[in-house]
Amino acid sequence: MRFLMEHGFEFFGQRVAYAELIGQLGALAVVFLAQRRTLWTWPVQIVTAVLLFSVYFSAQLGGLATRQVAVLAIAVYGWWAWTRHRDPVFGVAVRAATTVERLVMVGAMLAGTTAFALLLDALDASWAPWPDAWIFVGTLVAYGAQAAGLVEFWLVWLAVDAVGVPLQLMSGLWFSALVYIVFAVLVVRGWQDWNRTAAAARSRMTVDTIG
Repeated sequence: MRFLMEHGFEFFGQRVAYAELIGQLGALAVVFLAQRRTLWTWPVQIVTAVLLFSVYFSAQLGGLATRQVAVLAIAVYGWWAWTRHRDPVFGVAVRAATTVERLVMVGAMLAGTTAFALLLDALDASWAPWPDAWIFVGTLVAYGAQAAGLVEFWLVWLAVDAVGVPLQLMSGLWFSALVYIVFAVLVVRGWQDWNRTAAAARSRMTVDTIG
């Protein structure tokens, strides 16, 4: 790990450690794999979380670093959950969230962001506590919804990305900011794909019920 942090290359005048390069490419791979609902999504996410923890910790972004610890734990759960909830036709079962589930997600993001931002500020653990906290909490909600197979997790990712790009730029992590932009494009495509899959699964279930 030390080698990956201490060695890298220049990108538009900014140093990019190999840990950041591999970690962010891994993050893109996770989105690509999640779109296809493959179980490889989660082991790749685990490796990515370990690498990005080192990157964000060195950049003094406490929220983003802590996020990787939580992401690793959720990735283990997601791996287990996707293994248990597989449809013989459509693969990993996905669906739209209920109204209650959507309200819970929004409430968790608002309350969680406020609480964590105040904690980061009190501990002086981040120079940008509010956006740092939003990304941290939004990521947890997104991964939790992804593990549950809810299509709305892609929209949560877009909201996280909207804050993540400028925060990465202000932190001097130019390569990561570029990856976040590509990430947003993949997220939109993933949302469309999961929506189609969820709609097909609903139609099949309706036909089976009528039949």
